[in-house]
Amino acid sequence: MNLSAPFIRRPVATMLLSVAIVLAGILGFRLLPVAPLPDMDFPVITVQASLPGASPQVMAATVATPLERALGSIAGITQMSSRSSQGSTRVMIQFDLDRDINAAAREVQAAINAARELLPSGMRSMPTYRKVNPTQSPIMVLALTSDVLGRGELYDLAESIVGQKLLQVQGVGDVQVGGASLPAVRVELEPRLLEHYGVALDEVRDAIASANQQRPKGQVEQGSRHWQIQANDQLYQAADYAPLIIRERDGAILRLSDVARISDDVENRYNNGFFNDQSAVLLVINRQANANIIATIDDIKAELPGLQAVLPAAVQLQVAMDRSPVITATLHEAERSLLIATALVIVVVLLFLGHWRAAVIPAFAVPVSLIGSFSVMYLLGFSLNNLSLMALIIATGLVVDDAIVVLENIARHIRLGLKPMQAALLGAKEVGFTLLSMNLSLVVVFVSILFMGGIVERLFREFSITLTAAILISLLVSVTLTPMMCARWLRVEEQQPAPNALQRWGARVLAAYRRSLMWTLNYQRWMLLGLLLTLAANVWLFMAVPKTFMPQQDTGQLRGHIRGDDGLSYHTMRPKMEQYRQALLKDKDVQSVAGFISGGSNAFLIVRLNPVAERADAQAVVNRLRNQIPKIPGSRLFLSPEQDLWLGGREGGNTQHEYVLLASELEDLREWQPKVRDALRALPELTDIDSREGRGAQQLTLDIDRAQAARLGVDMATVTALLNNAFSQRQVSTIYETLNQYSVVLEIDPEFAGSPKVLEQIMVIGSDGERIPLSAFTRWEASLQNDSVQHDGQFAVESIGFALAEGVSLDQASAAIEQAMARIALPTEVQGKLGGTAGFFSQSQNSQGYMLLIAIVIVYLVLGVLYESYVHPLTILSTLPSAGVGALLAIQLTGGQFSLISLLGLFLLIGIVKKNAILMIDFALHLQRDDGKAPREAIVLAAVQRFRPIMMTTLAAILGALPLLIGGAEGSETRQPLGLAIVGGLLLSQLLTLYSTPAVYLFFDRLGRRFERRKGLAESATAD
Repeated sequence: MNLSAPFIRRPVATMLLSVAIVLAGILGFRLLPVAPLPDMDFPVITVQASLPGASPQVMAATVATPLERALGSIAGITQMSSRSSQGSTRVMIQFDLDRDINAAAREVQAAINAARELLPSGMRSMPTYRKVNPTQSPIMVLALTSDVLGRGELYDLAESIVGQKLLQVQGVGDVQVGGASLPAVRVELEPRLLEHYGVALDEVRDAIASANQQRPKGQVEQGSRHWQIQANDQLYQAADYAPLIIRERDGAILRLSDVARISDDVENRYNNGFFNDQSAVLLVINRQANANIIATIDDIKAELPGLQAVLPAAVQLQVAMDRSPVITATLHEAERSLLIATALVIVVVLLFLGHWRAAVIPAFAVPVSLIGSFSVMYLLGFSLNNLSLMALIIATGLVVDDAIVVLENIARHIRLGLKPMQAALLGAKEVGFTLLSMNLSLVVVFVSILFMGGIVERLFREFSITLTAAILISLLVSVTLTPMMCARWLRVEEQQPAPNALQRWGARVLAAYRRSLMWTLNYQRWMLLGLLLTLAANVWLFMAVPKTFMPQQDTGQLRGHIRGDDGLSYHTMRPKMEQYRQALLKDKDVQSVAGFISGGSNAFLIVRLNPVAERADAQAVVNRLRNQIPKIPGSRLFLSPEQDLWLGGREGGNTQHEYVLLASELEDLREWQPKVRDALRALPELTDIDSREGRGAQQLTLDIDRAQAARLGVDMATVTALLNNAFSQRQVSTIYETLNQYSVVLEIDPEFAGSPKVLEQIMVIGSDGERIPLSAFTRWEASLQNDSVQHDGQFAVESIGFALAEGVSLDQASAAIEQAMARIALPTEVQGKLGGTAGFFSQSQNSQGYMLLIAIVIVYLVLGVLYESYVHPLTILSTLPSAGVGALLAIQLTGGQFSLISLLGLFLLIGIVKKNAILMIDFALHLQRDDGKAPREAIVLAAVQRFRPIMMTTLAAILGALPLLIGGAEGSETRQPLGLAIVGGLLLSQLLTLYSTPAVYLFFDRLGRRFERRKGLAESATAD
């Protein structure tokens, strides 16, 4: 059956079918979203809860644990971790990759509702949840600055106006506002005055709460008219609160201003953001899943002039970070590489065929296959990203193979004297099975990638399916458009033109190959021994080559984290952050610095670098800054290049890699965490060890004499409420306005709360109404505790972040860590494991060889079915070892590291290099079966006659991958490992398999004949 015949005879229908494929592809291309990498929607939900004033231990015990127990009953959870710090708990829940995130969100909300009764009664609001994708970075950061307005007013504008407007932009998924907090009226009590007047904090709190009310007041109706009732029962400014009467005794009035300082300030003073040299409020913008990053950022930029117009004149709205320039440049570079690859492939065809008419046919077939792939990408919800464009670049060298095979065979029949129409019908029929076996065995390799599971499958899913789509469309084009164009476009040369210089050189190469092949076939055992040596070389090189998870990208941005020693206050950390900020801004490669400090001893930075053409690569900048920035006592600065795929430590992480310690008892972690930290710090393979420093955060423990408290009529609830009022920045009342709600915050004046002795000056009200000093029934003592408590499931957790020293690969670092942990011998109560990117690397290492083996087995099964043979697939697969050696050797010699992108290159080589063997073996079987040739004569004739198409297809594949090797451009660090593996593998494989494949073919032929003879003798003996 000749599938091409109807298309050859109906050129108009065939041409219109091709036009339809191209139009569908163009339409799909215009609708495709743009992203740096494929969307990997990790089903992750975070639950956030706050209880101002609560210690990390209290938050862990009273908030995190009840939430974890309630959430732990939800099906499909793969990991649940929590972090409790001063007044805040964050629970991170990760579900199975196949879990529907919306259904999971509903179950999370139900679990939060179920835990309501177990949570502290003092929580002002229930915990909230948010769907997040920890692998994605913000697409844009805006900064609000002003020389006139305060931080609270800027935050209010950011949250009420700018943030709300940005959420309406198509593609924006979330806007987080940081660097300040909402305006508030702050009431700061002076303990000495409270003691002097004998005032308890509960009296002050009750006075404020009762004086500021906002409740429904009804209406008055008279006949046909009615009046809404309004009153001045709400106080808005600090000046309104100063004259509030706390109490009146014997005609003496005690007002709030007599015992407190009242000011218009912010809810949380321990929060500050900046952009370059200015104090700023930052708006961090994340996109929706599958949204077009470039279009979303462009729409945001279009809104900025309008937003600036509605803001006060003294407020500036600036772009602190914008990912679109780097993403756009990266994709443009990939698109340019695709055009270069297409042009190189067509030039190869023209040079080999030596006739412009013949070269025109692949020049049509290749774009049809590539452009048509865009329609499949759109229908499947893919995006235009680095990996999908890499797939099309690689496809350029593959899809031309089909056109070359068809064109070469038809041209051969024309040279033998057939008319173009007859040659097209016969030639297309002859190579039909070859095309099917080549493409089907190629497709199953890429489809096998989909079975890798986990993040690897999510990452390479679009690459695999896009490449598969291009190959299948190419197969369709090769049996429709290509033979039709050959029949209509090729001409019979009445007089063969004299060969040109290139053709004469090609003839000499072919003659030399034939002579050398005949010589090597006299030493088949040595050829087979060489094949076995390449198998061993693959194993040795794979063990020896340095390995990593993904190539380190240069996105033009650094992620920064400042960690202070345990227990350092906000006021101590802030000047340290200022010093680091100024040091970074002075660097020649730094364009801008934004960030914020939010209480505690940690600060976070976003460092924007100059364009890549004006500086060294991002990792080199980090290495230089690490040594250049001065060390500031009590703190450390950690910098790392921002990655499109960030798999950092817990809750997004501040470092890419970490070592995680787990124990059922927190005391075990406190004992072993410093030992592990010091062991990791001693390793030369690691740098930037990010871990808690010091002996812990300072804590005041109040020892209550319960018997004395009972005699004085004071219960524990009263004591707890007193401390909460005094030291928790407690929000004791709410101010309702049109656009937002604001708080009245009560606390002890920070000037007086700087010493523990303040505990001796505050008073509590006993059951008989008497004012009793707290010191009458308590005493305090200082101790040390962790400033945060982390859980992983029901285990306590400590994380130690680290970066790789210059020139060290991830597998080398992992091996060094494993040896270090063996030396210190962790007890059975404490478990250690790699986390972050290092953890994902460790998991992927266990399955890489297994998945390659599975892909090879699948190819063998498909080829066995197609050829109805057990041995011929082995002959075809014998081409793989030399390709593996070439790829690994290229990585090793160029100083590269084997990554998931390199692994992808090995999968591609499995599909590519066997095509040459199929061309050779398929024709040799035809000569043996139909023409009665002897095996040696058949394989030699097949190798010689298929030499030109084999060289053409291999060179096309090499030149198609060559643009991936171009370095220095945006995104090249991701593409180069793939190009290196393919080009290295193809070069060595091409050199060796032209000789090894015939030797293996003859070996298996002899083996098969020997088996048949023994089988025949056995049957004869049985018959006798």
